[in-house]
Amino acid sequence: MLPYTHGGDILTAQTVCGGPVLDFSTNLNPLGMPPAVRRAAAEADAAPYPDPLCRALVQAIAAHDGVGPEQVLCGGGAAELIFRLAFALRPRRALVAAPTFSEYEAAMNCVGCQVERYALDGAASFDLDEGILQAVVPGVELVFLCTPNNPTGRLISPGLLRRIARRCEDTGARLVVDECFLPLSDGGGAGLAPALAEFPHLVLLRAFTKSYAMAGLRLGYGLSSDGVLLETLGRFGQPWSGSAPAQAAGTAALTCCPDWPERARTLVARERPALAAGLETLGCAVVPSQANYLLFQAEQAGDLKKKLLGKGILIRSCANYHNLGSRWYRVCVRDGEENRRLLAALKEVL
Repeated sequence: MLPYTHGGDILTAQTVCGGPVLDFSTNLNPLGMPPAVRRAAAEADAAPYPDPLCRALVQAIAAHDGVGPEQVLCGGGAAELIFRLAFALRPRRALVAAPTFSEYEAAMNCVGCQVERYALDGAASFDLDEGILQAVVPGVELVFLCTPNNPTGRLISPGLLRRIARRCEDTGARLVVDECFLPLSDGGGAGLAPALAEFPHLVLLRAFTKSYAMAGLRLGYGLSSDGVLLETLGRFGQPWSGSAPAQAAGTAALTCCPDWPERARTLVARERPALAAGLETLGCAVVPSQANYLLFQAEQAGDLKKKLLGKGILIRSCANYHNLGSRWYRVCVRDGEENRRLLAALKEVL
């Protein structure tokens, strides 16, 4: 069995601690799944094959994101689309930030791609800087960026993103920007969707996983003005990759409760400062976050994840992120009572 290196492995955590677990390891909407979305998934007719073209869902996405239906491709989560990109494009050389979401590099490794990492400076809150422009050189075929970045919670400035997109157009690189956490970040915003026509080499990754707490349903989508690319990616996905319950849930999310991420941002804006301050009081170095999660360093803590699991709390170890290490951890922002429970447990073990 392959090792599982992400957050959210609740079954293993429950087996280890022998009881219920409070999960801070996954960055889902702290409000949970909207009731209307849960009903839509439960009531979907799962007997026949699902719509292979996801027509109702594509129309809902296009209307919500302000794009044309022909610019939308649905898949079984953003992670599936990352691997589709790898197998469809088979790049020989790719560029990623460090630290960032591990599946970009994992997908590239599957096709023998040489991956170059642009190291982010911890002293500058791991913000992406102008130096990335010099790293996008001829020969780099694919560039992966994430805003807000996972696990740092830092947004990439819109101006810099556009300059990177222009640089990629000039060098012939495909730019993939992961915006999955954008709806839960400070300000939300339309992201780069309005710039799709301007940058044909641009691909945006979005998902319902985080914004609507639908991780178990596996539903994401890509946006691009390159119709040939989307058609190619469609051929590299398995048939019926979007189940009927997932399609129904996604359509309900965008049509019945489009303000759900905004409501979560209000909660996060209220609770995140208190959680960050509590971590700092306990001696942790916290990266200032613009998202619904916090990256922090705990020196002299030993295996903090293991210690907290003994108290029924699961956090994300960031030891497997490049440019971090075994003293780095990530926690999501939950409601006040749950955050206080985390801080109380941390106080006991630190």
